[in-house]
Amino acid sequence: MSQQPARGDDQRVARPVENRRTPHAREERPDWLKVRVRVTPEFERLTKIVKERELHTVCSSASCPNLGECWSRGTATFMIGGNTCTRRCGFCDVATGRPDELDPFEPGRVAQAVKELGLRFAVVTCVARDDLPDGGAGQMAQTIRAIRAKCPGTGIEVLIADYKGDEAALTTVLGAGPDVLNHNLETVPRLQRRVRAAASHERSLFVLRRAGELRPEIPTKSGLILGMGEREDEIERTLVDLREAGVGLLTLGQYLRPSDDHLPVDRWVTPDEFDRWADRARALGFREVASGPLVRSSYHADALAADPATDR
Repeated sequence: MSQQPARGDDQRVARPVENRRTPHAREERPDWLKVRVRVTPEFERLTKIVKERELHTVCSSASCPNLGECWSRGTATFMIGGNTCTRRCGFCDVATGRPDELDPFEPGRVAQAVKELGLRFAVVTCVARDDLPDGGAGQMAQTIRAIRAKCPGTGIEVLIADYKGDEAALTTVLGAGPDVLNHNLETVPRLQRRVRAAASHERSLFVLRRAGELRPEIPTKSGLILGMGEREDEIERTLVDLREAGVGLLTLGQYLRPSDDHLPVDRWVTPDEFDRWADRARALGFREVASGPLVRSSYHADALAADPATDR
């Protein structure tokens, strides 16, 4: 079984004791962030299949606010490699600890679930597996190939970790031929250490840039979470960095604090401001942009990747 660290033991937690000094009040959220999960027949069907196949979704593991909408539409983001991450980022609600060994049957179960759900487009992500030599890249590649074998007409986006900058691991994933490769920058350079201590701005840009160089026909995608203390000039510079790395697809969303242990929300970014950043990103050359308070990296991923043949 996965071994969970005692509260505050994991040194990669971004200042949990200090974070707890700021109360976590969900009721303070503005109206545009208040959503309810709609229990529809499609929602219940997906829940049943995920449970029966013993799968994990980032939708539930990371407390995504769009869970009801996406599951009701029959779409989901599958999380492979288990549901325990070797890193503890200051914003993320996925459990941290020592993961179990990889399940060799997991790729097949994901593919079967995609087939049973009749998905036109599937998103697959993975917890960070720094305990493995390839960071979990092999499991990701096997999952892509398993979906291709069972569902040849289904588009596939992968949301990957940085693999510690290991080009061999990146090449393994790209070699399986996903339709979109996504790796999130998450925040601006000044806040990287506070938000995701085990990663870095430069390494993530390297992964995105190198992916485009190795497989230029596969669009690259990244995302930022706003509301964690970033300044406007820093957002602008980060968007420029992403474009210079060849990224063509972008998501921008509001940070929602999962618990008292996580980083406090610095501000609520208005829908109008998200619209302005979407316009600015398009002006910088991003081909497709999803920007809004409830947007997450896999939100309407099929629409964002609607024309993967378009130049990067």
